[in-house]
Amino acid sequence: MVTFSERQDIDPAQLVRLYLQAPWAAGRTEADVREMLAHTDLALSVWDGPRLVGFGRVLTDYVYRASIWDVIVAKDYQGQDIGTQIMQRILNHPSLKRVELFWLCTRDKQAFYEKLGFSAKEQTGMVWARSRQARQE
Repeated sequence: MVTFSERQDIDPAQLVRLYLQAPWAAGRTEADVREMLAHTDLALSVWDGPRLVGFGRVLTDYVYRASIWDVIVAKDYQGQDIGTQIMQRILNHPSLKRVELFWLCTRDKQAFYEKLGFSAKEQTGMVWARSRQARQE
């Protein structure tokens, strides 16, 4: 049986191992993940005993906007409703109850998020990407 947690002291090595399953997380390091977790407003992790099997995180101002990032479920745990539960726990979290808009970026899971009420109709986002080399200087 899996359990959900909001603890932020997740072992970065465990999260990096989970990220290895997702092309969008390629190249993430333990040091970067440790820093990312330190600056995350809400982290939701899913555990099967000592094993991290799911994760999602939020950056927010707690009033107007929240962005949801890094929602991932271990491949051998997919199809068990864990991703849906991660999202529902985020969207219904007591500390986020005043947030009027939740933003989400995804390249390949649109149908999953649409079932949860997300819409691709609101195309107002833009992206600026810093090169990998510039990030390391």
